[in-house]
Amino acid sequence: MGVSSTNRSARAKALAAFSTLAIAGIAFAATPASASQPGNELAGPSHPYRHGMVQAKGVSPAARPRPSSNLKFGGGVDGIGVTTGPQKVYLVFLGSQWGTQGTDANGYTTLSGDPSGIAVRAQQLFKGLGTNGEAWSGVMTQYCEGISAGSTSCGTGGTHVGYPTGGALAGVWVDTSAASPSQATGNQLAQEAVKAAGHFGNTTAAANRDAQYVILSPTGTHPDGFNTSTGQFCAWHDWNGDTTLSGGAASSPYGDVAFTNDPYVTDMGASCGANYVNAGTAGALDGVTMVYGHEYAETVTDQNPAGGWTDSTGAENADKCAWKGTGGVGGAQNVTLATGSFAMQGTWSNDYNGGAGGCEISHPIVP
Repeated sequence: MGVSSTNRSARAKALAAFSTLAIAGIAFAATPASASQPGNELAGPSHPYRHGMVQAKGVSPAARPRPSSNLKFGGGVDGIGVTTGPQKVYLVFLGSQWGTQGTDANGYTTLSGDPSGIAVRAQQLFKGLGTNGEAWSGVMTQYCEGISAGSTSCGTGGTHVGYPTGGALAGVWVDTSAASPSQATGNQLAQEAVKAAGHFGNTTAAANRDAQYVILSPTGTHPDGFNTSTGQFCAWHDWNGDTTLSGGAASSPYGDVAFTNDPYVTDMGASCGANYVNAGTAGALDGVTMVYGHEYAETVTDQNPAGGWTDSTGAENADKCAWKGTGGVGGAQNVTLATGSFAMQGTWSNDYNGGAGGCEISHPIVP
């Protein structure tokens, strides 16, 4: 997992910027706002391994205009910039609190300790990506690696983010070997991702090159301080070798491992997107698909942060379009997949509006 001196230098500069600005690539809790309202930065300590702070409901924020600059390629970390092959999303349900495992009529894993039904909804989402001709994933395919650091477009070169044809869900594991920590550190979450790689037989760097491990914590827990006074966020993503993780980097015998901290977002209700798009029971899990989709979009475009695509402030593609209201070209809205209809947010598109950039909910597949 050695990092070249060039990448190490670039990473150090990026981390220094993150520490100063406290933003990079996470879906943070917010109250729905109209499309004309800017996002706000959450007042609080900086955590370089978290990505993209937006205010939580009831938190007094330091107002900050939403960054408008286009994304730039970071040059890669350990030679990894974006997810180029068929995406492989592994859902890892961490802890005995998830309860008894079962299977529903559609073959989805169910859990007795899942009062909101997050487990099935997450499986439906990732199984449905790349089906029904959906173009939400198309926005990400304009980004690539194999080009010069600082580039804002791929031109005719580079290897692009792959389209998740036929679905991105690659596996489900309910790890009930022990209780999920009340407040898992970043290091513990990374360790679980490495453990999951071994569980799924992904025991080489090549096997993990296009994989991401979504670590889902059970209701009532607070991974990395989620739903506490110091953790008013909804999710974030990173990779195991990030030395700024709380508790430090996690070693891996399987190469670099990308992972997401996906807490039980319905524990924060509307602050993490419940009923953001749909009213009543139809929108109870809006936040689940918006937040989990947010982190997926950022992982495939910035797999080893910040070697992929970020803007001048460190914000990633989904950060720049989080909580921007509903409808229109780039607002949150329902996206229909073969597995159902899901509330999703738009993500940043560098080539939108003649190259000026902006948020889009759909885009032709590139190249």
